[in-house]
Amino acid sequence: MAEKSTAVQPAKEQTLSKPTTFESLFDRANDVFDAISRRAYEIFEGNGFTSGGALRDWIQAEKELLHPVHINVTESDDALDIKAEVPGFNEKELEINVEPRRLMISGKRETSKEEKKGKTVYSETCANHIMRLIDLPAEVETEKVTAALKNGVLELKLPKAAKPRTVRVQPKVA
Repeated sequence: MAEKSTAVQPAKEQTLSKPTTFESLFDRANDVFDAISRRAYEIFEGNGFTSGGALRDWIQAEKELLHPVHINVTESDDALDIKAEVPGFNEKELEINVEPRRLMISGKRETSKEEKKGKTVYSETCANHIMRLIDLPAEVETEKVTAALKNGVLELKLPKAAKPRTVRVQPKVA
């Protein structure tokens, strides 16, 4: 059985990094789950420990902590083109992991909180984490994937892997 190869390529760089293992992916997902759990509990606590709103509190925590990654996947004969909206993230904050049939886009950014004097009248915040796992419609050549980040849109070009050819083998007479 052939070993599955995984390539990691940060945006705007042509170097391959350490492949993502199942354990590191699981750890990352677990960290996000823990952060959402903590925030959901804070919301529950803020509501006076009122029961019956667990789902509402969880969804609110998810909205606050995870930024949705909207994607557009276009398939041609030789490649998959993917555009993902990642506003506010730079290339150093994004991690792109490509497997032959799967793509994972994740990112984490650090923001500093400003202390201002006065009464806050209105405030909106944007999530500091993103994570999107995409099952690809075709197998791709992981070593040839390119990525570019421009104006908050991550553009990926994933060349399709060559389709295996059927070869007829004629046995020799011994």
